Amino acid sequence: MITYNIKKIAAACFVCCGITAALTSCDDFIDVEPQGVISEDLAMGQPDEMVTSAYAKLGDDWYTYPFNLWPYGDLTSDDALKGGSGTTDTNYHPFEVWSTLTASTPDHMDEMWYHLYCAISRCNRALVSLADAGDQLDEQTRKIREGEVRFLRAHFYFKLVQLWNQVPWVDEAVYRNHTEEQTPNNAFSHEELMQKIVDEFKAAYDVLPVTQPDGGRANKIAAAAYLAKCYLTMAWGNGYEDATGPTHINSEYMQEVIKYTAEVQKSQYDYLEDYGDIFLPEYKNSKESIFAVQHSGYEDDNTRFGRANWSNMLNGCWQMWSCGWDFHKPSQNLVNAFKTKDGLPMFDDYKNEIAYPTNGVPNAQKWDPRLFHTVGMPTFPYKYEAQYTMTKDNSRTPNTYGYYASLKEVPQRSKGETFDNPWQAFAMNDYVLRYTDVMLMRAEALIETGQLEEARTIVNAVRQRAKNSVAKHIQYAADQCEIALYASSDFDTKEKARLRLQWERRLELAMENGRYFDLRRWGIASQTLNKFFETEQNSVYDGQTYAQYYKDAHYTPGKNEYFPIPYIQLFYVPGLYTQNKGY
Repeated sequence: MITYNIKKIAAACFVCCGITAALTSCDDFIDVEPQGVISEDLAMGQPDEMVTSAYAKLGDDWYTYPFNLWPYGDLTSDDALKGGSGTTDTNYHPFEVWSTLTASTPDHMDEMWYHLYCAISRCNRALVSLADAGDQLDEQTRKIREGEVRFLRAHFYFKLVQLWNQVPWVDEAVYRNHTEEQTPNNAFSHEELMQKIVDEFKAAYDVLPVTQPDGGRANKIAAAAYLAKCYLTMAWGNGYEDATGPTHINSEYMQEVIKYTAEVQKSQYDYLEDYGDIFLPEYKNSKESIFAVQHSGYEDDNTRFGRANWSNMLNGCWQMWSCGWDFHKPSQNLVNAFKTKDGLPMFDDYKNEIAYPTNGVPNAQKWDPRLFHTVGMPTFPYKYEAQYTMTKDNSRTPNTYGYYASLKEVPQRSKGETFDNPWQAFAMNDYVLRYTDVMLMRAEALIETGQLEEARTIVNAVRQRAKNSVAKHIQYAADQCEIALYASSDFDTKEKARLRLQWERRLELAMENGRYFDLRRWGIASQTLNKFFETEQNSVYDGQTYAQYYKDAHYTPGKNEYFPIPYIQLFYVPGLYTQNKGY
């Protein structure tokens, strides 16, 4: 990019000289400092500002490279359909069906790779600045800032490894030596890369305070939570199904999950009392939020557009918003998963019959209350507001993507958009780690180490909160909700407990961009998704069939677990990077 700009400037000078040759000599150049930029030397001499720059990259994304990974973690799973005006709207359709995924399709993958490494570059520069000019800060502040930056760098690397398995490790030493183009992606194995990420988070954990005076900064508890997430990922295997699953459990890593989640459990964080409040902007930095990407409206920060969440800009309900583009649509399979019988999930027969609730028309089928906080459905108030009740007109292409809408990533309609022309955006934070997610990680590790009763206690606490989350926001659905707690007999074997934990993660975290990564971690992606493709293509809502494109879908284990290294990255320095197997 820098070279390209220099060439443009050189070309412009050449043309200018050609035009004015009759009037003046080309030897006389005007030496003017560029406007709106800061010299590298000056920037690197301001370490605290360089740390701020690294933080700023957390939310510096766009719908074609959303750092919350909603296309990678949800569209690839049984939770969500792409949505939009059809399968060709954006280039994300291969994520839905897997069978057409290649190194060049979708091309959005290259943007994601590039921008994640831009984020890492900012972190590296900040670390160099702290090392070289850190004497401007007192020693304690300098150590804390270094811990924050290492947390951020590990956060971005976790995403890279989560998507592409083996990636080049570019740190401040590579930056100083300018050896980026000599750094291959296969120098470290998957486990070695994960260990390097763990080392980064441990370094942050060792120096960060439990609380920070400024909102949005990483703290010790966030580092502990991320360490638990890393160890849980590593504990199941390398992600490929032939080396992942219950027979590959690393019990030592599971003990690390228990250790670090205990730090979270005794911290200042806790369950927010009502499930619906978690996804309202006025509660975005509540006790539920351990670490989140901060977004704001223009009224909050006195800028023209605010620090809007552009990653979710496509995901508003059609004709509900001024620019709602109807992407990220819940699947029928997900809706069916919320069915209950005697208050408990219908594990064996939840998908035998297509069902969906109708407002004001209760019947024998009851539902987990979290359905009404997660999925927008015709006849029901949109995000709790009766004046904005959804109808079937609130879907762009019902014959392709059905009538459901996602609720969690949008505010209430009465609150309006942060930006609404020609795109929409909201001041909604992106959760990176929320308390309930971490407690479910703890329950998962407890189950795999045989501590079933404590795991049941956690799962029941999560379900109790869901049970308490009816009266405040979804009273209109009270006669359609039924949820119960698990008895000891539901957790008396590891296999039964594992099933219930995995189900609970799906219900609690539905449409929060991580379902596929859970399926891969458990080693059940291929069996789950290929069964989903068979049934979802027969979806019908009120006589309208949709999702028939799944007839061409197939997930191939041994290949699809990770995404292909983008072709453009392979092309830049031929032979430097090795493609993931199967592609």
